[in-house]
Amino acid sequence: MAHPTQLGFQDAASPVMEELLHFHDHALMIVFLISTLVLYIIIAMVSTKLTNKYILDSQEIEIVWTVLPAVILVLIALPSLRILYLMDEINDPHLTIKAMGHQWYWSYEYTDYEDLGFDSYMVPTQDLTPGQFRLLETDHRMVVPMESPIRILVSAEDVLHSWAVPSLGVKMDAVPGRLNQTAFIASRPGVFYGQCSEICGANHSFMPIVVEAVPLEHFENWSSLMLEDA
Repeated sequence: MAHPTQLGFQDAASPVMEELLHFHDHALMIVFLISTLVLYIIIAMVSTKLTNKYILDSQEIEIVWTVLPAVILVLIALPSLRILYLMDEINDPHLTIKAMGHQWYWSYEYTDYEDLGFDSYMVPTQDLTPGQFRLLETDHRMVVPMESPIRILVSAEDVLHSWAVPSLGVKMDAVPGRLNQTAFIASRPGVFYGQCSEICGANHSFMPIVVEAVPLEHFENWSSLMLEDA
């Protein structure tokens, strides 16, 4: 959960998000070192009168400033590609959930069960209870078992939406007539908040996403109660 004045990302709640945080720190350090070097060169050029008549016609310098950026790009590209393939890999999911975007709410269907599905609307401000977050709480949370591969099938019924939960490292566009898929593993129990990340109309800001990760035994109890109510 993000908080005021927060400068970094939310705490990772999935292995993929942990990898993304490590890659962010890796790339940010490279950018910081490059920026420091460029700033030093600018200051040195402006503040000193010393010049070298060979610096404008040096084969060695041209080789260095051509090869060095290529090496740096490779150091950024390799871990980036690795994470890209990790995010695309979906091996033997334990549970499949279909998330449909509507104007302006989400509906969830647990496809491994016969009649387990529900709509998820934002709780109005006047109905919030103490401890709930304004514009982020829903009347029905998407409950998933922790430490289990979860596959999410994402689509929309009307306009473009985007199903995104930052702490899980998940963001997938919901396109009408198209079924996209993504996956995540919640590495710890908790409640994780997200929002539609595609400008989808007047109430774009009022279709939050709440994922609750619980132990498997609690998930089985929850699914049994939901099926009884259905």
